Amino acid sequence: MSGFVSFVSSGPGDPELLTLKAVNRLQNADAVLFDDLSAGPILEHARAGADLVGVGKRAGRPSPKQDHVSRLLVDYARTGAKVVRLKSGDSGLFGRLEEETTALITAGIDYEIIPGVTSAMAAAAAAGIPLTRRLTARRVQFVTGHDVTGSLPEDLNIAALADPAATTVIFMGKRTFGELTRRLTEAGMSPETPAILAESVSTPAQKIVRGTLSTMEKLIADEASDGPALILLGPLADGK
Repeated sequence: MSGFVSFVSSGPGDPELLTLKAVNRLQNADAVLFDDLSAGPILEHARAGADLVGVGKRAGRPSPKQDHVSRLLVDYARTGAKVVRLKSGDSGLFGRLEEETTALITAGIDYEIIPGVTSAMAAAAAAGIPLTRRLTARRVQFVTGHDVTGSLPEDLNIAALADPAATTVIFMGKRTFGELTRRLTEAGMSPETPAILAESVSTPAQKIVRGTLSTMEKLIADEASDGPALILLGPLADGK
């Protein structure tokens, strides 16, 4: 007997940003395996009696191993359960989605992926700006600020990131931003390039800090908390 797994993207944290399909899957799930950032009020949509299992991974904190999470998904589905794998933001962006879908494919278990509001879009909305601008920001690039070791990835395309006509959104980049700043400056990016730190977007703990490439490292040291954060760089519009 085989169940079914729904990979549900929970958005950046505000339960009002859940899609109707996401709410439907939560209300009908037998088990919900959720990330830390998908907990709290979002789980209030889960039906009474459903198994709620925290499997979130946070930098610097004890976390379940990825193979354990994948094995749980398979084990629950093999009981015939309807399983929701609740991931923060959009599950396809730096969410290790592929490892989990591969485990399901190997086990012969069907699944679906339900997209959601990525934290990058929510951060721009919170800052009151667009991610693209006519004539000055013709493309958007999403990158991760650390690799599996916690260091800045060595294979980042620094020339592309230093493009003055692109908006760059850096996920999980607070600890490595100083090194990234040095590489971008060496590649020719202006120290006056606008920068925004967006923490805990769409939640009561939301914080938006504005600066430049040259000032953001100190702003992170002085004002950042341990909440999830994005850093936006590029020809950003003035916002509220």
